[in-house]
Amino acid sequence: MEKTKSPLLHIQPPTYGDLITILSIDGGGIRGIIPATILAFLESQLQELDGEGARLADYFDVVAGASTGGLITAMLTAPNENGRPLYAAKDIKPFYFEQCPKIFPQKSTSAAPTYLPAHYFRNEDREFNLIDGGVAANNPALVAISQVTNQIINQNSDLFPIKPMDYGRFLVISIGTGTSKATKKYDARMAAKWGVLGWLLHGGSSPLVDVFTKASSDMVDFHISVVFQALHSEANYLRIQDDALTGSHSAVDVATNENLNKLAEIGEKLLKKPVARVNLETGLTEPIANGGTNEDALKKFAKLLSDEKKLRESKWPQLYKAPSSTMVSYL
Repeated sequence: MEKTKSPLLHIQPPTYGDLITILSIDGGGIRGIIPATILAFLESQLQELDGEGARLADYFDVVAGASTGGLITAMLTAPNENGRPLYAAKDIKPFYFEQCPKIFPQKSTSAAPTYLPAHYFRNEDREFNLIDGGVAANNPALVAISQVTNQIINQNSDLFPIKPMDYGRFLVISIGTGTSKATKKYDARMAAKWGVLGWLLHGGSSPLVDVFTKASSDMVDFHISVVFQALHSEANYLRIQDDALTGSHSAVDVATNENLNKLAEIGEKLLKKPVARVNLETGLTEPIANGGTNEDALKKFAKLLSDEKKLRESKWPQLYKAPSSTMVSYL
């Protein structure tokens, strides 16, 4: 009997393979063109290995930060007396959408304060008041890993029996949307004189937004790097990020044709740059000796993803058993 596949899943559960595969994409508005360019290259490599029909969703157990499904972050905000969402509230907490319904979560997770309004919607008997989760997890890679680890702790039958800290069986690709080039635009003496307006707008940039988005993304990268390197699994974690964006290229809302084309060009150039990793002593991201380029690394990861998919398919039972309701998010 020919093996069949659930229409809800594009990839067999990890219990039939050796790895748990995670793809994480940072927030960054229109700069999402940069990771889109990187992902287009990765998909082309998978197509070379497995045919033109190969799609990224066929290879990853969890996709974090994507706007088309998987694990999306948003922030809950308390409603006012009219039930409408507020930008600021005392009761706020991160909220994760798994196997997201239709368009509503996507609107919520892109509702960045000062750029787009907070989003309210109802789903059956529940009300949601949400803003962009980038304020809590601009780099959602750690959220994704934590969700998988939680499923392992709860002994999810769709995950093979491994220890929560067995990071040698995690395969993580984390792609950023770029950050501004580090320049000495201001120092502590200048910032000490700022009021609210100064923190929100200074010299054509928003220092407060720059600080919390870049800092949160970098700290996630640092934490993951520490764990993977400590457990000798650093080869299973790939972080691709451009930290030298300038001018309109570093903005999240400049959608001119000129800027769109330039962002695509930046993504192409990023593929040619050397693989970099956080130096745990200095905290700085540095090129890896003899590590090759990001393009080389993606080719290696494509081979690992292809082999993992084939392994799962070879062990896929003839009679498919529906996944449990607590299963890790799949696209």
